[in-house]
Amino acid sequence: MGKIISIVNQKGGVGKTTTSVNLAASLGVLESKVLLIDADPQANSTSGIGINPDEVENTLYELLINKSSARDCILETDSPNLSLIPSHINLVGAEIEFINYAQREYIMKKALEDLRNDYDYILIDCAPSLGIITVNSLTASDSIIIPVQCEYFALEGLGKLLNTIKIVQTRLNPQLAIEGILLTMYDGRLRLSNQVVEEVQRHFKGLVFETIIHRNVRLSEAPSFGKSVIMYDINSKGASNHLNLAKELLLKHSANGAMETSNT
Repeated sequence: MGKIISIVNQKGGVGKTTTSVNLAASLGVLESKVLLIDADPQANSTSGIGINPDEVENTLYELLINKSSARDCILETDSPNLSLIPSHINLVGAEIEFINYAQREYIMKKALEDLRNDYDYILIDCAPSLGIITVNSLTASDSIIIPVQCEYFALEGLGKLLNTIKIVQTRLNPQLAIEGILLTMYDGRLRLSNQVVEEVQRHFKGLVFETIIHRNVRLSEAPSFGKSVIMYDINSKGASNHLNLAKELLLKHSANGAMETSNT
């Protein structure tokens, strides 16, 4: 059964979409079957993987308001083993339409149930907000990855996000776990970057991924070509970082799987 992971932080500009697209592409290159879900109305994951949101008939919006089935919304990409459920600006309207829905926090969970066995990983790129679509993503997920930029105010808002996660765990999804905090936009030349790394590692200890995502020109350029950095420049630092993150995730899950097997 596939693992559903939301990439979430209500702060914008922390590297959520960059992480979502490039982690998904890296897992695919490492021969995992991956579905990336763009749950942000800005549709940056959609365009960043080479698909024009305005040319797509069925998006996450159609799936959530019950106009289309999940499989009708899935598009294949040029990246190995990577499929996509695209987003569109229409998704903004879903927030309003959900107000009168019964069990509105579980809509995405129900919509994705049939897909779990088709993929090793389902990654959800969440919007920079804690609205109903993000709550749906958290309710549908097994775990979350929280990107945190190595810049001033890095921890700002993180307490609010962790509080929201606790509420979701208590009321909607008791199994929701924190996969890890991912440090992004790291520049080793800056003392501030190193201070943020130390501060986050001190505050959250075992929750921080060993892999750190460095600032990288090729990583920044790739979305404008509609490609992941893996497809754009496999030899770049950005590609290497995300492949290492994917390997760290796979290693963690294989270790957990072995532990569960030995305990049965």
